[in-house]
Amino acid sequence: MKNVTIYSTPTCVYCKMAKEFFSKNNVQYQEFDVAQDQKAREEMVEKSHQLGVPVIDVDGEIFVGFNRAEIAKALDIK
Repeated sequence: MKNVTIYSTPTCVYCKMAKEFFSKNNVQYQEFDVAQDQKAREEMVEKSHQLGVPVIDVDGEIFVGFNRAEIAKALDIK
């Protein structure tokens, strides 16, 4: 199983869509709320070079926003 991390905020619609996609496809993930966690926010900016959410890290491959097709491909989901 791949290591998946999502950096999100509570009000982000695309973050919710990504988490629903992960749940539907039984993808385990670690979540960081960058609205509350400054260390996680700094880590997210270091990885993505921007403040937009969601930022999704799949084994070091960084996705900014929720691109279902690209994330499914990275996770080997058909």
